[in-house]
Amino acid sequence: MLPRVIFCIAVSLAVIAVALLALLSPLPHRKPAKDSRPWLALSLYIQQPKIGGSNLHSVAPSDAGALVFHRTLTEGPENTSRVVGKAQGFIIPIDHFAHSPFNIIYLTFNSHKHSGSLSIQAKELANKENKELMVVGGTGSFAFARGLAIFAQTDKQGSSHSDATYHVKLHLKFPNRSQIIPG
Repeated sequence: MLPRVIFCIAVSLAVIAVALLALLSPLPHRKPAKDSRPWLALSLYIQQPKIGGSNLHSVAPSDAGALVFHRTLTEGPENTSRVVGKAQGFIIPIDHFAHSPFNIIYLTFNSHKHSGSLSIQAKELANKENKELMVVGGTGSFAFARGLAIFAQTDKQGSSHSDATYHVKLHLKFPNRSQIIPG
């Protein structure tokens, strides 16, 4: 009889302990902060790489079937700004390929803050002042990133598209992350 009483008391105390922990624990009752969503905003510039005042890579003429480009990714609009990565892409501007999912711009980061790459789908390349493109994925620091990339040409006068500098604003969301990536 004594073992049954001890067993019932132990089970009762265990149930009471679990109930008290569930009721008094501060974690389940804490409301998440509005800014706790895992968003990251970056502002970068895509520039033609320069060595001694000459271009490293030439751009295909506007009547070509495909546009392949290699650019540098910098923190600021000046040529002397710190390089944080590179921008590469393959775009087919022909009408029936203009909305192709294969028109991709890759931003590769190699800095102390970020290491990895982003894939930006260039489906909508209309001649607008700002081009809003979709971020469709990433690797490294940008794994599973989704969001918006806004491209705007910074030097509109006197420069061709091949020598233009573009300002890129990235608004990225990371699913299932418990903390915000510093940036």
